[in-house]
Amino acid sequence: MKHLIRFFLTLLIFSLTLLPSPPFPSARAQQGVCGMPFQPVATPLTELGENTYTRMDGQVTSFTGGLYPDGSNTRPPAHEAAGMEIASQVVPLNLDGQPDPNGHIVIISVGMSNVLAEWFPFIDLTRHNPQVNPRLFFINGAQGGQTAEKWVNPDAPTWSRVDEELARYDYSPEQVQVAWVKQTLTRGGAFPAKAQQLQVDLEAIAQNLKIHFPNIKIAYFSSRTRSYTYFRGLSPEPLAYETGFAVKWLIEKQINGDPALNFDPQQGEVRAPYLSWGPYLWIDGNNPRLDGRVWLAEDMTEDCTHPSETGSTKVAEMLLEFFLNDTVAASWFRADTAEVSVATATLPVLLTATPSETPPVFPTLTEMVPTLSEQTALVEPVVTTTPSDPVAPAAAPAPVPIAGYAGVAVLFLCAGLAVGWLVFRKK
Repeated sequence: MKHLIRFFLTLLIFSLTLLPSPPFPSARAQQGVCGMPFQPVATPLTELGENTYTRMDGQVTSFTGGLYPDGSNTRPPAHEAAGMEIASQVVPLNLDGQPDPNGHIVIISVGMSNVLAEWFPFIDLTRHNPQVNPRLFFINGAQGGQTAEKWVNPDAPTWSRVDEELARYDYSPEQVQVAWVKQTLTRGGAFPAKAQQLQVDLEAIAQNLKIHFPNIKIAYFSSRTRSYTYFRGLSPEPLAYETGFAVKWLIEKQINGDPALNFDPQQGEVRAPYLSWGPYLWIDGNNPRLDGRVWLAEDMTEDCTHPSETGSTKVAEMLLEFFLNDTVAASWFRADTAEVSVATATLPVLLTATPSETPPVFPTLTEMVPTLSEQTALVEPVVTTTPSDPVAPAAAPAPVPIAGYAGVAVLFLCAGLAVGWLVFRKK
C-alpha cells in the first residue's frame, strides 16, 4: 500500500509540473477603469473664445479662451508664415545632422507617464500608413513620474534618458527636428499661480530642447487630458484644464517676440524651436465638444488620471489627425507633400528595436502605470513610476481561467488513480 500511495503522489506532482504557469492578468484587469462620477468642469479653450473663464469653485477670472491671442484657435498670420518657412527646412538628416535623402526626420515625445502611454499607440497608427512620410522615425522620450519640474535642468537625468533611447535605435540628437511636449505639475493649487509656474517650466523645457537637439525646428505643445478627480489627487480638475493656459501663455510669449524664446536667427540668438499648439486634448467628460468627442470615465484607469487603453487610443487618433492636417506639418509629415519621393525612397523598417530587426513590442498599461495602491502612496507629489526600459517584453496572453487549470489537474489525477488501481489489482 505504501508503494501505491507513493506512486500516486509522484504521478500527481509530475502532472502538475506539466501545467503552464498562469499568465499575468491583463492591463485592464489589473488597472480597472475610473469609477468617479462626472462633474462639469469648464468650456474647452477651443470653444471658450473671448469669453472669460470661471473656475469650478466659482472664482471668476479675467482670462479668456482660444488657443492663440484674441480668442482664436488659429495661428496669427505672421506666426503661421514663420512656421511654414521653418517647416520647409525639415528634411531627412544623417547621423551627423546633414541633409541626406536616405536619412530620417526624428520626432520625439517629451512628457510624463500619460505621454508614455499615448505615444506608443500613435506610433502604431503611423506604421506603414500610406499617408505618413516613410522617412519619419518616432522616439518615445516620455518617462513615468517625470513631470515638468524634472525637465527644467538641462543636465537632468530625463534628458540623458532621451539620448539613450535615441542611441538604442541608432539615431543621434542631431537628427531630432520635431518634438511633441505634454506636461503637468502634480496636486491642486490656486489659479493662475499654478498655471504660471507650469508656464515657467515649459519655457525651460523649450530652451532645453534647443540645447540638446541642435537641429530641432518645431515643438508642438499640448495640455493635459481631462481628469475625473476634483481639486485633490495626482493631477485633478480644474488643474488639468488649466494646463491649457500655461501652453497658451507660453506660445503667446514667443509670438510677442520675447528673446528668451527666439527661434529666428535674424532676430538674435536662437533660444528655442518654433512653438505651436499640437492637438488640444481636453474634453469636458460627458459633454461633447463641437467635434463630437467625449472623454468618459472608462477612458482612464482606476486612478482617474492616467489613460486607459481606450483613452490612449483616443489621444493617438487626435495626434494623427492633427499632424496629417496641420498646415505647418504638411510639408514633412504627409507622404504626398514631403520633399522625399515616396516612390523612390527606401522604406525604413520603423521602430526596429535591435540590429536583428526584431519588431518592437510596446509596453502594456500595466508595465507603464502602477496599480492604484502604488499610486495612492505617490499622490503627493509623484505622478507614477516606470520600468527602467519603456520597450518591455511582449504583453502576456489573455489569462486562462483557474477552473481550466483545475480541470487539467483533476484529469491527470484521475488518470493516475486509474493506472495505479490497475497495478494494485494485478498485485
